[in-house]
Amino acid sequence: MPLGLYISVPFCRTKCTYCNFASDVFSRAVFDKYVARLCNEIAAAEQTAAQMGGRLDGTVDSVYFGGGTPTVLDVTQLERVFVTIRQNVDVHADAEITVECAPGTLSDSMIAALVGCGVNRISLGVQSFVDREAASVGRLYKRDVVLDDIARLRSAGISNINVDLIAGLPHQTRESWRHSLDELIACGVPHASVYMLEVDEDSRLGREVIAGGQKYHAHFVPDEDLTADFYEVACERLNAAGIHQYEISNFARAGFESRHNLKYWTRQPYLGFGVDAHSMLPATDANSAVRFSNPDSLEKHVAGEAKTRSIIDPEFALQEAFFLGLRMNCGVSLDELAHRFSESVVGSYADGIADLVAAGLLTRENDAVRLTPRGRLLSNEVFERFI
Repeated sequence: MPLGLYISVPFCRTKCTYCNFASDVFSRAVFDKYVARLCNEIAAAEQTAAQMGGRLDGTVDSVYFGGGTPTVLDVTQLERVFVTIRQNVDVHADAEITVECAPGTLSDSMIAALVGCGVNRISLGVQSFVDREAASVGRLYKRDVVLDDIARLRSAGISNINVDLIAGLPHQTRESWRHSLDELIACGVPHASVYMLEVDEDSRLGREVIAGGQKYHAHFVPDEDLTADFYEVACERLNAAGIHQYEISNFARAGFESRHNLKYWTRQPYLGFGVDAHSMLPATDANSAVRFSNPDSLEKHVAGEAKTRSIIDPEFALQEAFFLGLRMNCGVSLDELAHRFSESVVGSYADGIADLVAAGLLTRENDAVRLTPRGRLLSNEVFERFI
């Protein structure tokens, strides 16, 4: 089965207040050291897989550079990583190659380098087309910069573009949210990701909201019910515009679904490199899979701290198949799961599925089980029933 590669670049121009990822602002002096570490990791991929007890089979059909903001690297540093990938793994000729970018980081020379490296998909972390909202969380660009980036990408031959939006940002209103959705639809991108703001202790904004404070514009964050309304409006407006929802947070025109992200939701093999990068491969010694991940801090990763590792046995693999598969609008096929894991084991979830159907969180049609619109809003509660 073709493999997906994930490359973590944990560097940003500024740390957004809502961000809970393993990324931050670092001196450019560490970039070269990190890129060298990345390239060494990639070169040792086969050895690492063997050490972890996993199998590397087939070609690579998706490569995803995430962050952070990969385009804060110098052109020569980014090119070095791409060269190392192609020297060490068999990247399929029609592979989907995605790079995440923050608006305003795409110089003409960077766009030319991306095209030269074979990049054919860009994910733009826009978050809001309303300048006030973007500025309130530390985004360093304005709406016009976003539209100019999209136009220059298309002129360079990259038209497969995703735009991220976040529902629930400070100062967001029903009117401003509709404006962002209108702008997204009008710019004609074929893919959109819509996330609801996560309020937790892993971000500065989240901690301030929980504390009831006013730093980082926390007192202007919409409440949970209004944020949920924003999400439902996005589903309605994007679907009506032909950008159809295919996963809880993802929408695409036909044929533009993210090949790389589908690997996660359908439990296909992937290999990650860099800070906090995760991998899943078939295990060599059993009918199971192995997961392993790198340290989530730059210092520990560059120092070579050991990876964490776990074996996914058939029981947990089935649980994953449920809660990952249910993220997608197509849901899961109980017949297919029964074929893979045994009818009796899948049947043990029948009562739980029936309860969720009765609660209006799941719908069942023949052997297909899917989240309802309400179930998507309460998806974590649904997924807990399968763990």
